[in-house]
Amino acid sequence: MTPYDLSVRFFLEAALILATCRLTGLVFARLGQSQVVSEMIAGVLLGPSLLGSLAPDLSAYLFPPETRPILYVIAQLGLVLYMFLVGTEFDLGLLRSRWRSAAMVSAAGIVVPFVLGALLALYCAGDPRLFSPATTTGQAVLFFGAAMSITAFPMLARLIVEQGLARTSLGALALAAGSLDDVAAWMVLAIVLASFGHAPAIAIYAIGGGVLFALVVLGVLRPLLRPLGSRIEAEGRLDMATLVTALMLLMLGAWFTDAIQIYAVFGAFLMGAAMPRGRFAAELVRSIKPLTLALLLPFFFVYSGLNTRLGLVNTPSLWLLAALVLLAATAGKAGACYVAARLAGEPHRDALAIGTLMNARGLMELIILNIGLSRGLIQPALFAIMVTMAVATTLATTPVFTRLHGRRAEGLVP
Repeated sequence: MTPYDLSVRFFLEAALILATCRLTGLVFARLGQSQVVSEMIAGVLLGPSLLGSLAPDLSAYLFPPETRPILYVIAQLGLVLYMFLVGTEFDLGLLRSRWRSAAMVSAAGIVVPFVLGALLALYCAGDPRLFSPATTTGQAVLFFGAAMSITAFPMLARLIVEQGLARTSLGALALAAGSLDDVAAWMVLAIVLASFGHAPAIAIYAIGGGVLFALVVLGVLRPLLRPLGSRIEAEGRLDMATLVTALMLLMLGAWFTDAIQIYAVFGAFLMGAAMPRGRFAAELVRSIKPLTLALLLPFFFVYSGLNTRLGLVNTPSLWLLAALVLLAATAGKAGACYVAARLAGEPHRDALAIGTLMNARGLMELIILNIGLSRGLIQPALFAIMVTMAVATTLATTPVFTRLHGRRAEGLVP
């Protein structure tokens, strides 16, 4: 396929993706679901689970392998831009006052699902339908535990923004706990990959590099940017040179955390958190948000659906395992985070909301699963089971959260 053919096909894909996301958004809005969930479902509809099954020739034409790298890069761009925006609206002052609760919720959200996942792995280890014959029991336990521990931090962040809670104490606590949770899960994954490849440097780079990056960005870069914020406050507008500088810092942060294998979203989020508040942050949001939400971010969710094959879960034993995985995932994540929040002194209603938000998975789960699949650690059937769990826990998040905290705020993402 020539570069011209690729561009022609890509524009057709983009139009189809946007139209499908819009239509599913209208449908799922009537069902009380968030836009983020509708875009996740849109990806499944456009992928092999539906379109690829009903019309394989059409699916192959619309989404040929040659365009997948393009879709992936655009999906990553939309993701890091969105997480940058979330970071600019993240109130570090609220986090300082909630660090104890965030640490307790995050620890519970890692340890309990990890243990439950490890027990399930012990039960399943040796089954050739689920794990590769080359995967040892210890490797299966570590990988399954890490996969069960992950939270869909980008999805959690978008739900919080859609609900108008980004600047509230509850929103800050959920974002802080979710970010700590996923950083810890990715560090565990780095250790797991190091044990597979006998390369401890992977874990050292991930953990040490992540801590150093956070210290430099928040402790050094953030104060250096304050004069820039004061200038924008005085001028009342964000000039092009300053916007480009902010975007350059964003891309460098995403590059660094991706390079050390913690994942680009954390670099983007921390860079957003380092940006000056007030007029500077407001102008950044005004300049970046519309195109990010309307055009780029849907690629993030659709790309995940294009790699999902739910039809592989096709026997009673596999459906039973899927039910056990869903039960363990919900009890381990939502239940444990609720108990930890209550022990930290959070009200019952807020603790339930935090547990609900932390229980969403999404693409972060799929990233870990794709690593396991590509490394030959798990089989496609287990991949499909875990994807089913990710979709189910995410679908449950918005209705439960809405029941606890009312309808979404006006003026946010439709």
